[in-house]
Amino acid sequence: MRNFPFRRARLGTVAVFALAGLLFWVSFTVSRGNNIRTDDSLLQMSDLIRERERGNDALESTAARLRSEVEALTERDAGADPEQSLRLDATETAAGLNELTGPGLTVTLTDAPADAEPLVPGAPEPTPNDLVIHQQDLQAVVNALWAGGADGVRVMDQRLISTSAVRCVGNTLILQGRLYSPPYTITAVGSTDRLRSALDDSPALRNYQQYVDAYGLGWDVAEHGSVTLPGYEGGVALRHAEPLEPGD
Repeated sequence: MRNFPFRRARLGTVAVFALAGLLFWVSFTVSRGNNIRTDDSLLQMSDLIRERERGNDALESTAARLRSEVEALTERDAGADPEQSLRLDATETAAGLNELTGPGLTVTLTDAPADAEPLVPGAPEPTPNDLVIHQQDLQAVVNALWAGGADGVRVMDQRLISTSAVRCVGNTLILQGRLYSPPYTITAVGSTDRLRSALDDSPALRNYQQYVDAYGLGWDVAEHGSVTLPGYEGGVALRHAEPLEPGD
């Protein structure tokens, strides 16, 4: 977490699976005075995740093939009822399973140079944590875009759905079983004016902008007259759920 003299970034506590928890601990330990992008211990753990990632890719390929077969059977059975077919298509679109095309924008975040010096008077010498993209930075962008009325959001090459979680292992993004390094791109479809306003109004992103100005963290927003987001390709089975209590 960054420690800026006039504002602190805030990172919420999250519960994650055991491997990620171990990696968070390793990242916290090695980041004290070290380059948390290149520390050998963290890289070894990243290699382990990449190995799991390759296994996930094979499973996703199989799941995609089976899903296509299920969709073909579903469309065949719904073909006799056009209204049912329309409802099915609308449901899949709302869930993020279909391609989505429309106006939108892309936000790009990237690390500052490793040898960055303060760019504004009064800013302290940066620590390694000040120069890299953190989980809360990515989450802040995604949350702002949803708040701005985004019809769909893609992080890197993956569409987000209601069960997607944007997590960082150290300072490397792990999303739906895949591992990514910066620069990070987040693309949303929706009203570009509303999306930009939401980005500007986000307190967390105003905090991030202080680091952009002080140390040169990367920040770019590009508008698109038309952009296409892919449909989500992962599994959609709900693994854990809790009933809402009255009044929730």
